[in-house]
Amino acid sequence: QVQVRHFGGGSAQAGGSLRLSCKVYGINSSACMSWFRQAPGQEREGIASIYISSGDTYYADSVKGRFTISQDNAQNTHTVYLLMDSLKSEDTGMYYCAAEARRSPWGCTVVTGGLRPADFGYWGQGTQVTVSS
Repeated sequence: QVQVRHFGGGSAQAGGSLRLSCKVYGINSSACMSWFRQAPGQEREGIASIYISSGDTYYADSVKGRFTISQDNAQNTHTVYLLMDSLKSEDTGMYYCAAEARRSPWGCTVVTGGLRPADFGYWGQGTQVTVSS
């Protein structure tokens, strides 16, 4: 059974940094782990992803150059981190870690039109990030 659990989150001032962590249990290395975020009244946005077996990454334009996704892996347990630097007030929202089995990077780090929430079946409970200006 695949489980996704969040750690970290919180508040920071604009220009500061935060790190989010997510641990995924019960999935092998042929999988994609991703971060989505959702601000009040807005659609869920896929911001970063990593293909576990290759370490390839993808970033949405809104976070490219400021956020870094990385991983730390053990057998069938994977931890993914999201280091968020140069935070802006528009980064405020609920952040979700999501995972899905993938035989290739398509739909994970090779995407057209961005990451799609419907492509991920396993989700964490979310963690709030608040950036004050």
